[in-house]
Amino acid sequence: MDKLIVGSEEWCGLPLLGLPAVKARVDSGAKTSSLHAFNIRKFTRNRDTWVSFEIHPLQKNDELVVRCEAQVVDRRTVKSSSGTAERRYVVKTNITLADQTFEAELTLTNRDSMGYRMLLGREAMSGRMIVDPEGSCLQGERTITECNQMYGVNPTARTALKIGVLASNPDLYSNRRLIEAGEARGHEMVFLNIKQCYMKMDADNPEVHYRGGAILNDFDAIIPRIRPSMTFYGCALARHFESLGVYVQNTAEAITSSRDKLFSLQLLQKSGLDIPTTGFANSPMDTNDLIEMVGGAPLIVKLLEGSQGRGVVLAETGKAAESVINAFKALRANLLVQEFVKEADGKDLRCFVIDGKVVASIMRTAAPGEFRANIHQGGSASSVRISAEERKLAIKAAKTLGLKVAGVDIIRSRKGPLLLEVNSSPGLEGIEGASGKDVAGAMITAIEKRFARRLKG
Repeated sequence: MDKLIVGSEEWCGLPLLGLPAVKARVDSGAKTSSLHAFNIRKFTRNRDTWVSFEIHPLQKNDELVVRCEAQVVDRRTVKSSSGTAERRYVVKTNITLADQTFEAELTLTNRDSMGYRMLLGREAMSGRMIVDPEGSCLQGERTITECNQMYGVNPTARTALKIGVLASNPDLYSNRRLIEAGEARGHEMVFLNIKQCYMKMDADNPEVHYRGGAILNDFDAIIPRIRPSMTFYGCALARHFESLGVYVQNTAEAITSSRDKLFSLQLLQKSGLDIPTTGFANSPMDTNDLIEMVGGAPLIVKLLEGSQGRGVVLAETGKAAESVINAFKALRANLLVQEFVKEADGKDLRCFVIDGKVVASIMRTAAPGEFRANIHQGGSASSVRISAEERKLAIKAAKTLGLKVAGVDIIRSRKGPLLLEVNSSPGLEGIEGASGKDVAGAMITAIEKRFARRLKG
C-alpha cells in the first residue's frame, strides 16, 4: 500500500462517532492522537465502560455541538506540549483520511485553547503516511459551506440562547425584567435559585445540579444577581459555571472584588480614580487619628458588609464619631471612615455601565431628614445628563473591577466627581423608572453580542 503524503494539517472523518469532518493537526512528535471533548460522562453498557462526550468539531465555531459515545479502552496520564500532566480516557475508533480508513486510539481532552479539534499522532500514522511539514491539506480541503452541509447547519438560522438568571427571588423587579427582556428576544430564560443549585467537582465530569437532580451544564450564559448575604456560595456557583465554559456576565472574581469595599477602594485608588478620603483601622486605639485622617467631623462611618445604604452612619460631631466607631469596633465589625462631602447635598449619581458604556444615568436625592441618597429608604430619582468626566470615571471604575455590568455611584464635589462605590448586582427598577431606558434589554443585547455568529441572519 502506498503511503499517503500529508501536510501539517489534514481533514479527517470519524464515522463511528458521527463526525464527518474534523481538521486535525498532524504531529509526529506526539505518540497518541487526541480529540477535543468536554462534558465527558462515564457510564456502563453491557458491563463495559463507555463515555459520552460533546465536541465542537469545527475550528472557531463554539456553537455547533455534536454528542458522541465510545467504549473506553484505557485511562492514562498524558503530558501535554506545555508539560502539564492530565489523566485522560482513551477510546478506539475508525479514522478516515482521503481514501483510507483505519482504526486508532484517541485520548479525550478539551482542546478549545489549542485551536485544532484533533491531533493526529505518530501511532496512527505509522506505516500509512509520510509528513510534508510545508504542506497543508494535501489530501483535500473543506470549505465552510461544505462543513455546514455535512453537519446539517443552516448558518442563516437564528438560534435562541439558553440564559439563566442566578439569583434568590424570582419576584424581584430586576429578575422579572431580565426574564421578560430575554423572552421578548426569543431566548429561553430560566430562573435559578442559588440555594437550590449544587455542584459536582470532578476533573473529568464537572457539573452543576438543581434541586430534583437536573443537570445545568447546557446553559449558554448566566446572569448573576447575587445578594450580599449569598456572595460566597453565589460566587462559587458562578465560578463553577465559568469552569464549564458557560459565559457568566459578571465573573465570580469581579463580583468578589466589588463586594469587598476596602479591597475595591484600594483597586480603584491604584487605578488613579478619585475617591473620598477614607480611613481604615483595626484597633480602637487609633480612633482619634482615623477621624483626623478624613478631615474630622462630620464624617461617614460605613460597615464593610453593608449594602443598599444599610450600615452607613453620619457622625456630625467628633464625639459622636468616636462613639460610633468604638461601638462598632467593640462588636468586632470591620468599618471604613470616610470624609463627608457636604456640597453633595444628599445627592449622588448612579451610572449603569454595560460592556464599557454608560447606558443610563440618574440622580438620586435623599429623603427628608436623610443624608444619603437611597431609593430603598424613601429617596427619589430623576434622569440626569452626566459630564464627560463623570462618564469616564464610571466606565474606568467598572473596568478596574472587571465588571461587564455595574452600577457606579458618584458624588459631585468641589474637587470634581468622586467615586463612592461600584455595585456588581445593580437594581433595575429605579434606573429604568427614572431614565425610561430599557436597561434589562441592554443587558440581554450585551450577551447576544457574545454569540453574534450563532445569532446572525
